[in-house]
Amino acid sequence: MLLENKVALITGGASGQGAVEARRFVEEGATVIITDLNDEGGQKLAEEIGAHYLHHNVAEEEDWAKVKQYIEEKLDGKIDVLVNNAGILSMEGLDACSVEDFDKIMAINTRSQFLGMKLISPMMKAGASIINISSLAGITGQVNAIAYATSKWAVRGMTKAAALDLGPKGIRVNSVHPGTIATPMTAKYGVTEDGPLIFAALDRPGTADEVAEVVCFLASDKASYISGTEIVVDGGSATGDTAQLYGLLRSLAPKDES
Repeated sequence: MLLENKVALITGGASGQGAVEARRFVEEGATVIITDLNDEGGQKLAEEIGAHYLHHNVAEEEDWAKVKQYIEEKLDGKIDVLVNNAGILSMEGLDACSVEDFDKIMAINTRSQFLGMKLISPMMKAGASIINISSLAGITGQVNAIAYATSKWAVRGMTKAAALDLGPKGIRVNSVHPGTIATPMTAKYGVTEDGPLIFAALDRPGTADEVAEVVCFLASDKASYISGTEIVVDGGSATGDTAQLYGLLRSLAPKDES
């Protein structure tokens, strides 16, 4: 029971990685608050696993204030873990991305995490953990995803800055950088659990469960001396030129017809 007696807030928890994280946290003994805009999915999951659910637009400070008030009133102000998971993916290159699209991505993927840390961290005590979900795009960049990659790089830097600010209070802050993960959000781009991924050393997309295991560890006391760093969960995709060359050679290799 890695998270016994801990209270955790997971944004974007109604589906995808967030939902898997919520399930995993409950299994490990945490009291979980799920927030999302998907009220039907969020309520259903909360009832199924025994969690709290709140409607929450993560890009709006007023909604974060309501979440904070809920924690104060319903959970005696106790909050040990914040998982800034909510985010959206947009595949648009520099020429195609409008200013409005750029601002929307930054609001949901980056400003939301700033607001979460700003409003929730004052409620936290020493030993608390904040996990900001970024992306492999926040390590390597990504083609045809100018706003998305920018937002995820910003999360990476913001995490390091927040870790320095909150470290004296005993609060840890880390970012998790998933590679290509099979979720409902990536399914529309053809990502499936059994599909090949030639630029990953492990030659497959990851699963939400594999990301949740890392998030759960960072939330636990077993990660008590890990702060201000990025954890990459990508099957070996971020190993630089070597992985790119390995994938290219593999794609060009003769196929075994036997």
